[in-house]
Amino acid sequence: MAMIVIDAGHGGFDNGAMYQGRKEKDDNLRLALAVGKILEQQGYDVVYTRTADVYQSPYEKAQIGNDAGADYFISFHRNSGEDDNTYNGVQTLIYGGDERAERLAEAINSELEKVGFANLGIEERTGLAVLRRTEMPAVLIEAGFINHDRDNEIFDNNFNEVASAIAMGIEQAVPLRQTVTGQEEMDDADEGGGQERFDEEDLIYGVEVGRFGYRTTANFLAEQLMDQGFESFVAKEGGLFRVVAGKEDSLEDAVALKGKLRDLGYRTLIVATDRQ
Repeated sequence: MAMIVIDAGHGGFDNGAMYQGRKEKDDNLRLALAVGKILEQQGYDVVYTRTADVYQSPYEKAQIGNDAGADYFISFHRNSGEDDNTYNGVQTLIYGGDERAERLAEAINSELEKVGFANLGIEERTGLAVLRRTEMPAVLIEAGFINHDRDNEIFDNNFNEVASAIAMGIEQAVPLRQTVTGQEEMDDADEGGGQERFDEEDLIYGVEVGRFGYRTTANFLAEQLMDQGFESFVAKEGGLFRVVAGKEDSLEDAVALKGKLRDLGYRTLIVATDRQ
């Protein structure tokens, strides 16, 4: 399963931005824990940099993700403008050069916009250790401006919706199941994956590109694949919704389809089902 590091920015003596007694470190931790809980419920493997009011340097935070061998790193923050009640909206920061991080940032911003935040887009930052020092795709969410009353109203009055929106964006961009290497896929197919073997002519092959807790999320991805010219369908399995592209007659065709999808940034897993 995909492993995601959830980082609540600041902590301990580092309050982060402050506004009328409100401390960024507290908002960050509250939101990070809420999103992490949702992801855990959906089956993701979640690692937290902190679950209490403690200080860690940005380098320590990045190292937690690296040591865990995580697949993604998500840092939670709140923005602040020079003048109160001047700037508002959500923005997600990335280091740049990683399409997976950019896709994740876009999905999160889009979902937060639906909750009521202005979408300020994505910005590349090269000087942030939690983005630069991490060995996996990393994003830093600025969940509204802490010194803007409207953003605080959305954050407080619609807190559960805000947390769910971020989790939804993550689900859209990060498949629950991680990619199996091409050789492992071939081996699993040849050996039947530890299950009953079928003759190749009895099988239909497809490429799974994601598993989600909500059908609406799965349908969104399936429609995206269709728009890109790939036959796709959604199948429910064990309480999760699998999005599968293609219905190929041979493993070789499935491997070719997998390559096309990987080139477009999808994380892929070849699957085979008995021909009905």
